[in-house]
Amino acid sequence: MRISVNEQAMGIVREIMDRKDDLQCEVLGQENGTTLIDIGIAVKGGVEAGRLAAEVCLGGLGAVRVTNTHIGDLTLPSVVVGTDQPKIALMGSQYAGWAIRVDSYFALGSGPARALAGVENELFTELDYRDDSSVGVICLETREPPPEKVTQFISDSCGIPASDLYCIMAPTASIAGSVLMSARIAEVGVRSLYRLGFGPAKIRTGHGTAPISPVAKDDREAKGVTNDCILYGGRAFLFVKSEDGDDMAALVEKASSSASTQYGQPLYALLKSVGFNIDRLDSDLFSPAEITVNDVTTGLTLKGGYVNPKVLRQSLEMK
Repeated sequence: MRISVNEQAMGIVREIMDRKDDLQCEVLGQENGTTLIDIGIAVKGGVEAGRLAAEVCLGGLGAVRVTNTHIGDLTLPSVVVGTDQPKIALMGSQYAGWAIRVDSYFALGSGPARALAGVENELFTELDYRDDSSVGVICLETREPPPEKVTQFISDSCGIPASDLYCIMAPTASIAGSVLMSARIAEVGVRSLYRLGFGPAKIRTGHGTAPISPVAKDDREAKGVTNDCILYGGRAFLFVKSEDGDDMAALVEKASSSASTQYGQPLYALLKSVGFNIDRLDSDLFSPAEITVNDVTTGLTLKGGYVNPKVLRQSLEMK
């Protein structure tokens, strides 16, 4: 049976639009027909708007819930994320892998429309998945609504009319932006194993929990604190099915953020030290603080890394 992450997500998109007033969101139409859904730029938005947008990013194939988590002596609001379709929901949809650049405009794109555009060709070849929906949904991490030239570029890349494109927008430094980032905890766990050569097709389910960061004063600082909630406070749990030759113990040992040589200080300080050029940072740092893997082939459960309340407290500037 064909799975369409865009069609699956549209039910949640319609719910956001129908509830725009109580979610404190705004729905705008462009002349080319594209629908813009603001959940944090010129509006308050909130946790519920971010939660629903996170389920959109999962392509309607997962659930996001809000609760509290305890890390050391910290008690923080948090998200709990789960999906039984991790290959498609996390890597084929949620991953913010589409860097959208049109003239001077830039935004990171995540969500179902990535599976239409297939810009990350190597990844989608590995996933053996593409969507062919007539409607597209994308979530933009941005403080500036995309002009029509940008939405036309996105719709053209997806092979759909601009009138069938829906763009959800939130800046990093917003309540919804904080929720969206923390809701990537399971995806970060899957991506960490993928970087180490363990294919997403071997992962049966993806789960995780991560604290929701306070809203920082600007997007640069928010980039640091939202990531730190995963790097120092996030816990991922995956069910996997290994094959002959997979050394799961070695993989799990390397799959947490503490395996990085740059581990141990808030991300904002690291970004500042490299002129905010994220490409100069160790990609292995962008992993869950703690990752637990149950290998259904061997029956073994393996754990790597640990949550770090000290660094998390420093990052969140909690006294």
